[in-house]
Amino acid sequence: MTLTETPPRTDVAALARDVVKIYGRGDTAVRALDGATLSIPAGRFTAVMGPSGSGKSTLMHALAGLDTVDEGQVLIGDTDLRRLSERQRTLLRREHVGFVFQSFNLLPTLTAAENIVLPLTLAGRRADQAWIDEIVAMLGLGDRLRHRPAELSGGQQQRVAVARALAARPRIVFADEPTGNLDSRAGEALLGFLRHAARELGQTIVMVTHDANAAAYADQVVHFADGRVAGLTRNEEK
Repeated sequence: MTLTETPPRTDVAALARDVVKIYGRGDTAVRALDGATLSIPAGRFTAVMGPSGSGKSTLMHALAGLDTVDEGQVLIGDTDLRRLSERQRTLLRREHVGFVFQSFNLLPTLTAAENIVLPLTLAGRRADQAWIDEIVAMLGLGDRLRHRPAELSGGQQQRVAVARALAARPRIVFADEPTGNLDSRAGEALLGFLRHAARELGQTIVMVTHDANAAAYADQVVHFADGRVAGLTRNEEK
């Protein structure tokens, strides 16, 4: 794969196969991932649920190319991340991966509109305005685009963060506890938006959470424990 080449589109957006990640050495070594295998279907909303320390965030970091693994294989599309240099992984993330974190990570001096297109601006890419408009409408941000983060509620700020993650039409979006800093009403609204992005826009979403209520919004729930997949539940469409 060249640095700017799009990973081939398949029915599987990302794959971890027999992945091992060890932190530390000797008696203090911790196997954060212990032979984990997981397939992420394209165009679906997948929740990875597990208690603190289960390894779910480590798995997300591996799937997203934020961290390397010690054993096993990690793919985005057909691209094997272990074969990429650090620079190539960085470019892959910039071009094909979106992120939503618990903290909103918006630049306070920029308006909502400027924050949304910031990744495209930094990459020197022109925004697809029709796509941006569709995302903004879906998230109900049309009357907030000129506001700076301090002028927005927590729920509105997180919706801006979601719009930013979707703006570049990434192959896959990873959301790490995205409702953690939101009240229940704003959290439910955000989860509804993520589900809509998958079902109506064909966006692949992977959400890490410890909250069963949040996971219920996903198309499938991967139960994670002790560094590996412990089970999988498919939710009925609501």
